[in-house]
Parts: sequence; structure tokens; C-alpha cells
Amino acid sequence: MPLFLNRPYRAWLLALCLFFSAMLPLQAAPLLDGTSRIAVMSAFEPELALLKERLQHPASFSVNGVEFSTGLLEGHSVVLLLSGISMVNAAMNTQLVLDRFNVSHIVFSGIAGGVNPGLNIGDVTVVERWGQYLEVLMAREITPGVFDTQLLDGEEPFPNFGMAFTRPVEVRSKSDSAPIRKFWFDVDPTMLKVARQLDGQALDACDDQRQCLDHTPRIVVGGNGVSGSAFVDNAALREHLYNSFSANVLDMESAACAIVAYANSVPFIAFRSLSDLAGGGDGANEMHTFLNLAARNSAHVLLSFLERWKPGHE
Repeated sequence: MPLFLNRPYRAWLLALCLFFSAMLPLQAAPLLDGTSRIAVMSAFEPELALLKERLQHPASFSVNGVEFSTGLLEGHSVVLLLSGISMVNAAMNTQLVLDRFNVSHIVFSGIAGGVNPGLNIGDVTVVERWGQYLEVLMAREITPGVFDTQLLDGEEPFPNFGMAFTRPVEVRSKSDSAPIRKFWFDVDPTMLKVARQLDGQALDACDDQRQCLDHTPRIVVGGNGVSGSAFVDNAALREHLYNSFSANVLDMESAACAIVAYANSVPFIAFRSLSDLAGGGDGANEMHTFLNLAARNSAHVLLSFLERWKPGHE
């Protein structure tokens, strides 16, 4: 037999190997840890810092550059990770933790922009449902201020913001493979019930650098939240999001996590503390001033939630 196959034969053999490889069932990546755990997520490091400090018996794993920390948090077996900032990162890494760990629930802690004019910086929100306000049709402008909406196929559930018409998204789920169109994705009602018990918990009004608010922050449970791949510092858009979606809060990750959780039939809830007013404040955006204060308030509320919550015994 010759040492080297001729080119046509090599090409035929390669095609045959590829064909049989395609016929083999895909194998899921192995779990890194078999313990049933709550996935605790934040978008970036300052939001996760306090939770990492409280983690007992930590162990570390890394997949695709994403760091996972397992251990105990308020008596619960958890896996901590950063989703990364914005929707694609959040969706990708939510699915990654579900694929590589035995995740029973997902909770998110982080900062956000305030949309409801009745809320203030430092407040912690726990909304009932999340939607993607930037899942949109950018419509053709026929005449000034008049837009062609034929491509919406009759789907106009929300008022437009100029040429941007928000639409629902088509999704499938583990429990129902038939595609459906949805805009709102509910958080887990039993987890939300526990969060309602936190009303009245004291929150910080000053950070470690003695940067202080002129009001007392509070926990607000209920209402709506919206997410999109844009940092918002615009009073007109903020007003639109409040009037059109009755949104309390705006961020760049939670709706993505909620959709992935829905697709996998995993309970989800998010704790978001206001670091700024998304363009509704007087003067410059306050995010960099109150980022650490808001992140710590959100983490403190999440820890109180975990302390009270006993999955399966709500």
C-alpha cells in the first residue's frame, strides 16, 4: 500500500470521515461540578466583589475565559460568575453556566438606571418581569414623523420612539419546543414572594469614601424592567421607557438572562440598585459617583434574600 494516497482518494476519504462524523450524536460538555447550585451573576467585578468576600469554601473553574467560583453563600451552594456587560455576553454566559454546572436557580445582582421618576439613586428594585426594549424595527420614514410599519405584521404592542418600534421576540423553551412570540419574561413568583418580605430593610446612604445621598434608599418590589444594548443617559428615552413599558428600571443584561432562563425552564430573579437616573438627573450622569454604593446595596439585599429563602419550602 502506498505511503501517500493520491489527491482524489484523499478528498474522498476526508468527505467520508466528515459524513460519518456528522452522523454521530453531539456530546454535551461534561459538568464541572455535580452539586445542585444557585447561579449568582453580576455584570462586572465591582458588583460581584462583596458576594465574593462572603463566599465560603471557594473553588475556582475557568471556561472560555469565564471564571466560576463555587462555594457556600448564606448556607446555599452557589456558583458565582460575571455575565459580562451587555446582552450578548449575558445570554452567552448564562447558557454557559447552565451547560457546565447543575444550576437550579439564577439570581442576578447589579446596578441599573432608574426610569420610574418615583425612584431614587441607591434604591434596590426587584421587578416582576423583564423585556427587551431594543428588539426593534427601525422603520422607513415616509414623510417627516410618519413611518411605514407594514413589516411589523400587525405587532405594535408599544408606542414607538421615533423610527424605533419595539417588537416581541420568537422563543422556544425546554418545556415547549413550539415557537411563541413574547415580550415579557416573568421572574420566578416564589422567589419574588420571598423578596417582598425584605421591604423595610435598611440600605446604605453613604459609601466607603463617605460619598452620601441626600435621601434614604429603599427596596421596591414589583413593576417592570427593560434591558437593551445601550447605556442610556437621555431624558427623552427615559420618559418613553417609563410611559410605554411602565418600567421602573433599565439595564443591559437582565432581560437576556431572563430569556435564557425561560428557554431552559430555570427560575430567575434580578436585584438591581439604581446608580443613576438614565439621564433624568440634574447635571452630569451620576453612575461613576454612586456605582459602588448601588452595587453594595444590591448585594446586601441579595444576601438578605438568600438568608431568608429556602428553595422548596416557600
